[in-house]
Amino acid sequence: MRLDYLRDFIKLCEYRNFSKLAKDLTISQSTLSHRISQLEKDFGNITLIERTTKRFKPTREGEIVLKYGKKILELFDSCQQELMDLRSNRITEITISSSTIPGSYILPKFITSFKTKHPNVEFNILINNSQKSIELLKKERVDFAGVGSFMDQSEDLFDVVTLAEDELVFICSPSHEILKSKNEKIKIKDILKYPFINREEGSGTRDVFEKNFKEFNHLQQKLVINDNDSIITAVNTSNYISVISKIVAKKAEDGGLVKIIPLEGSPFVAKRNIHVLKLKGKPLLKLKKEFWNFLSKPL
Repeated sequence: MRLDYLRDFIKLCEYRNFSKLAKDLTISQSTLSHRISQLEKDFGNITLIERTTKRFKPTREGEIVLKYGKKILELFDSCQQELMDLRSNRITEITISSSTIPGSYILPKFITSFKTKHPNVEFNILINNSQKSIELLKKERVDFAGVGSFMDQSEDLFDVVTLAEDELVFICSPSHEILKSKNEKIKIKDILKYPFINREEGSGTRDVFEKNFKEFNHLQQKLVINDNDSIITAVNTSNYISVISKIVAKKAEDGGLVKIIPLEGSPFVAKRNIHVLKLKGKPLLKLKKEFWNFLSKPL
């Protein structure tokens, strides 16, 4: 029996769709079907998947193979990893795709602390938006994803560690005319008078903002920028207004680059949690599992 065919069957039970899995594996659907058929032969000519129904459904035999197949692969991977570690004092690489807030502002303190205790770990951090990070995680191209929104994905697909609570705030230039109002607090209707810079689709900030800001469709959206630093620069030299994480905004305000706009009725536009995700039930090699558990502990 080929273990890679067993891996394909387990993934197929997660995807529940031959064509989607074949596309992500960059193989043809017929090749994937052949692998599943060969696996059925290897287990004694059993049937793993009901082929008479329109929806994907494993057979009773398929459920058993799925149950024990996960355990077989977990044990094989752990054995292989420990043997490699023994032979070569192997470096374990942990790859994380993360949006800007967790990737640039929160995860680094966890990474440096863990690296101090485990020098044989190398971290590869990819800065993407929340949508892209979740896509890479689902395709198993990264170990973990740092996100500011689930982007309409089912939370049941993931194991979750919540790292922090964040707020979204409006920002403007320190010399913006909106700050010259006689009122200490700025009304939403005043925000709507000025050109607005939005984040790109796929951004967790944009997703949370759209879902929580009732006047979203009335904003004068003139620009879309996919980088917080570029948004801050654009706001600093113009009459544009934007919305970003308070974590970023506070640092920029302390540096004299922007002002957080004080809103009437609430100091923030929306609240959200910052998470790190891994695929639900996916077994992790020793040091990756230790890092996942480490994220759950306060520093």
